[in-house]
Amino acid sequence: MFTGLVSDIGTVVGVTGDERLRRLLIRSHYDPASIALGASIACSGPCLTVVAVDAADGGAVFAVDAAAETLARTTAGLWREGTRLNLERSLKIGDELGGHLVTGHVDGLAEIVSREPVTGGEGDWGASERFTLRAPGPFARFIAQKGSVCLDGTSLTVNTVEGDRFSVLLIPHTLQVTTWGERREGDRLNLEVDLIARYAARLSESREVPQPA
Repeated sequence: MFTGLVSDIGTVVGVTGDERLRRLLIRSHYDPASIALGASIACSGPCLTVVAVDAADGGAVFAVDAAAETLARTTAGLWREGTRLNLERSLKIGDELGGHLVTGHVDGLAEIVSREPVTGGEGDWGASERFTLRAPGPFARFIAQKGSVCLDGTSLTVNTVEGDRFSVLLIPHTLQVTTWGERREGDRLNLEVDLIARYAARLSESREVPQPA
């Protein structure tokens, strides 16, 4: 379980395997002594299991395996050496829940339709940016204004919704400490809809099913 609050930006430094199973080596600033084999780390959305870890200058290089389903349903199949990833360690009991509950199970890919600065009130730290995205059809109904959504491992609040399009606003700090500053129109991002919205929709559907007499 995660919160969608990015704690490091990792870089892919090695990729081996094929479309059935791919091993990815990721350099991070995490202390290698703090990463146990079998630990879960969210890598730009998908929850991946650490299968090896080594010390490196300034941090660690850890290895994760991405199976066929992950490679097909997320952007992991596009990751190459040099790809930068939003990283988050799994939530511990007692940790501050600053974002929202995130499982690391990606539902589909959202596409950036536009990116535009929000004018007015800019400071020396920069301007906020509004991103408008298109949600994959089956999951658009789970996205609600003022609700939460996880995009590339980042917990964000939905500003507006119109059909399958929705917008989110990123403050300068988020643009600087995640990979969002690199995102452009046409990019696809790993989308995980809000867990509560998913269960609420399921409960609503079950009430509509006729009960046997």
